[in-house]
Amino acid sequence: MDGEPSNALFTLLIVDDDAEVRSSLKRYFRPMPYRILSAGGGQEALECLSRLRVDMVLLDLKMPGKDGLAVLKEAQAMLPDLKIIMLTGHGGVREAVAAIQNGALDFFEKSTCPDMLKKKIDQAYRMWLLDRENQSLRQELEGRFSFDPLVGESPPILMLKDLVARVSPTSTSVLIQGESGTGKELVARAIHHHSSRQAEVFIPVDCAAISESVIESELFGHAKGAFTGADQATLGLIRSAHKGTLFLDEIGELPLGMQAKFLRSIQERMVRPVGATAMVPVDVRLVAATNRNLIEELARGRFRQDLYYRLSAVTFHVPPLRERGEDILLLARHFAESLAQEGMAPKTFSEDAKRVLLGYTWPGNVRELENAIRSAMALARGPAILASDLPMLSDSSGGNAPVSLPGGAKLADFEREAIVGALRQTGGNRRKAARILGISEATLYRRLKQYQF
Repeated sequence: MDGEPSNALFTLLIVDDDAEVRSSLKRYFRPMPYRILSAGGGQEALECLSRLRVDMVLLDLKMPGKDGLAVLKEAQAMLPDLKIIMLTGHGGVREAVAAIQNGALDFFEKSTCPDMLKKKIDQAYRMWLLDRENQSLRQELEGRFSFDPLVGESPPILMLKDLVARVSPTSTSVLIQGESGTGKELVARAIHHHSSRQAEVFIPVDCAAISESVIESELFGHAKGAFTGADQATLGLIRSAHKGTLFLDEIGELPLGMQAKFLRSIQERMVRPVGATAMVPVDVRLVAATNRNLIEELARGRFRQDLYYRLSAVTFHVPPLRERGEDILLLARHFAESLAQEGMAPKTFSEDAKRVLLGYTWPGNVRELENAIRSAMALARGPAILASDLPMLSDSSGGNAPVSLPGGAKLADFEREAIVGALRQTGGNRRKAARILGISEATLYRRLKQYQF
C-alpha cells in the first residue's frame, strides 16, 4: 500500500479529541486497504476536509469547542456526498435521531462491537469501489463514443452510439424511431450534449400529453389578451428552446392541422404566437421521436409527407431490448448500482435471477427492466437478488408465464414487503421511500391505506 498514490485509496478520517481512541481505531483499521487520517478536534477535521479528499468520516459526538453535530452540519454543507458515521461514548436516542436528520450515515456507541462498525465501513468501501469501476467504464465509453447515457456493448447499441457520435456535431434534424421504453429521449439528449448547442437549453415536448385545445398556445406561445385568461404573454415551447435543441417526443401524435403550422415555422425559422400579428425569429435544432411507423401514417393520411421529410434528414432506430441480449445483465447491474447509490442496500444477482432476466422477452424494453430491478432491490432479503424476487417476469424456460410464487403467495404480498422494506431503510420517511420504490407519494399513501399500515 505504501507505493500507491493517496487518491487510489479509500480514505477514512477519524475525528476524536481522545488520542487513545484515535490510536485504537487506527490500529483496528490498519489491516484494511484504506488510507487513514486523524484529527483531534472539529476545526482540525474541517480544515482537513477542505484540503484533502476524504471518503468517510468517523466523527465523535462530544468534543470541546466545535462538537460533532456542528462539524456534521458544516461538513455536509461543504461535501454533500461525504459519508459520516457518528460515534459517542454516552449517546442516546435523541442524539442519534439528530445525527441522522442532519445527514449522518449511521450512529454507533463506542462500546458497540467493532465488527459492526467495520461491516458498515466495508459496505461504504465496496460502494466506493463500484463507483470507481463505473467511472473507469464511463471514461472508456467516452473515449470511444464521446458519451455514456446509453449503457450497452451489443452490436446494435454500438452502431447507434457510433451514429450519434457522427451526427451530433452537425445541425441536421434527426428522427428517432423505436418502441416505447427503448430510451429514445436518452439518444436525443446525447445528440444535444455533443452538439455545438450543448451549453444551451434542451426542451423536451411530449406531443401526446398536450391537449389539442391548448397545443397551439403551448408550442407557439400567445400574446397578452389573446384569449380569456391570457393575462400575460408567453414564449411557448419552441421559443423557449431558442439557440438550443427542441425534442418533440411522440411526434406522430401531433394533430394534422398543427403539423402544417409547425412545418411553416421550422421552414421559415419564425414563430407567430397566438393572438399576435408579428412573426418572431427562432433558432432551434429539431430532434423528433416516435414509436409509430410514420411511413404507414403517411399512407393513411395521418401525417404530412412534407413534415416527415423535413424531420427525417437522418433517421435513427433504437433497438428493442430483445435484440440486445448481451446488454440485459449489464443494464441490470447498472440499475442496481444506481439504486444502491440512491440509498438502497447493494445487491448482486444470483445465477437463477440471471436466467430469468435473460429468458424474458421484455415487451416494455429498458424501462420495464429498470422497474423490475427497482422492485427486486426492494424485495430481496439477502445480499443477492433471487428469481423469487422477480415474480413479475418469466420462468427459466424463457416464456412469459409468471413465476410460481412460493407458498401460494400473491404479488400483493411482495408489494407489501417492498413497502415495509423501503420504509425501514428510510426510517419511516415516506417521500424517500416512494423515491426508492419508484412511485409517487400519492401512490404510496394509497398503498399504505390499502394495506392498513
